[in-house]
Amino acid sequence: MDRILLILPTTTYRARAFMEAASSLNIEVVVGSEKRQALAGLVPGTTLDFDLHKSESALKKIVKFAREKSIKAIIGVDEESVVLAATASEALALPCNPLPAVRATRDKYEMRQRLAEGGLSSPEAWLFSTDQNLKEISKKVSYPCVLKPTFLSASRGVIRANDKREFVQAFSEIADLLSDRKTARQGGESAKQILVEDYIPGNEVALEGILLDGKLKLLALFDKPDPLQGPYFQETIYTTPSQLPSKLQEEIVNITQKAANAIGLHTGPLHAELRFNDFGIYVIEIAARSIGGCCSRLLRFNNGISLEELILRHALGQDIRRFEREELAAGVMMIPTPQAGILKEVNGIDAARVVAGVEDIIISIPFGQKVEVLPRSSRYLGFIFARGKSPEFVEEAIRAAYAKLKIVIE
Repeated sequence: MDRILLILPTTTYRARAFMEAASSLNIEVVVGSEKRQALAGLVPGTTLDFDLHKSESALKKIVKFAREKSIKAIIGVDEESVVLAATASEALALPCNPLPAVRATRDKYEMRQRLAEGGLSSPEAWLFSTDQNLKEISKKVSYPCVLKPTFLSASRGVIRANDKREFVQAFSEIADLLSDRKTARQGGESAKQILVEDYIPGNEVALEGILLDGKLKLLALFDKPDPLQGPYFQETIYTTPSQLPSKLQEEIVNITQKAANAIGLHTGPLHAELRFNDFGIYVIEIAARSIGGCCSRLLRFNNGISLEELILRHALGQDIRRFEREELAAGVMMIPTPQAGILKEVNGIDAARVVAGVEDIIISIPFGQKVEVLPRSSRYLGFIFARGKSPEFVEEAIRAAYAKLKIVIE
C-alpha cells in the first residue's frame, strides 16, 4: 500500500477532503501537524507533530520517520505548509517543485521580481521596512497603490491607498497586524516588511490548475462577479466555467503557464489570481497549492472524483490527463463578515438551503467565537455552494440564499 505524508496545519479546512480522497484510493496516510493528534496513541505511526515554523526540527522528524517507513509523496495542503513539504521532498529525493520556486510563491516581492524578469506584465513594486519613516516613503510611491504583507494569504493585510494620507494610515495598520505575536512568528523576518505595488484596475479571475511535467493542465477558470476595488479586497463569489471570451481565456491560461515557468514551478497543484484590462493581463499572485478554504468542493471530475483525489493521484505518479471538470456550472460565496465581534447566531440557514441550485451552506466559525473583518481577518465566516445549468443561474442562487441569512454579531 502506498503511503503519503499530508502536512495539515490545524487551521486548515482541507483535512476531511484529503482524508476521504486517500481512503477512496486505499492510500495509507500519515498526518503531520502542529499538535499531537488525539488518536496518535491508538494508531501509532500515522501521525507526526512538529512546529511548522521551525523547519529544521520538523525536517529531522520527517526524515527520521521516512527512514523507518517509506513515504511515496509529501503534500503541503495549505499556504503555510508548502515550503516544508518541498524541503522534506528534496531531502528524501521525492518528486517536487524546486525549493527556491516554492519559496518565491511565499514571498510576494520575490515573486513579483521573478515575474518581471520573465517578461510578464507586472506592477511597479517597492519593499519597505516597517520601521521606515512613513512621510518619506509615502513620497516614493505612485498612487493609487496597494500595500500588503509579503507572506499572508486570503487578502489578509491587503489595503488600497489613493493618496499619502491613506498610505500612512494603511502602512500603520499593516505594521500593527504584523506585530501580532502569532503573525510575527509565522512571518519571521518577513513580518518586518511591507510590499507596495501599483494598483491594477480591471476584472479579476482565479485559475485552478495542475502542472504535469511543466505543462499546465487547466482544471477551472473562475469569474469573480463582485468588483474588487478596495480599500480592502474581500473575496466573495466565484463561478465556473468562466463567461469570458474564449480567446481571452486562452490568453489567461498562457500567461499563467509563462508565470509558472518564470517562478520555476513544474509539478503539482497551482492556484493563480489574475487581473486584466485594456493594457494586458497581470498575474497578481501564483501559489504552489490548490484553492484555499472549502472552495475545492466546487470541483468535480470524471465519475465525481474530488480535486483532492486528483492531487493525490498525481502525487502517486498516476496519469491524470484524461480527467476533466464536470459539465454543470458551479459557484461559491465566501460569506462576508459584516462586522467584528462575537458570532452569536446565523438565522435563515434552512430557508437558504432550499433555494433552487443551492447544494450546501457551511458556517465555519463556531458560535460564541470572535470574528474579525479585513484586513485582520484570517478565517472565512462560512461558504454557500451552488450548482446548476449556467454560471448566471448559480450566481443568482447564491445571492438569493445569502439574502435569506441574518448574521448576528455582538
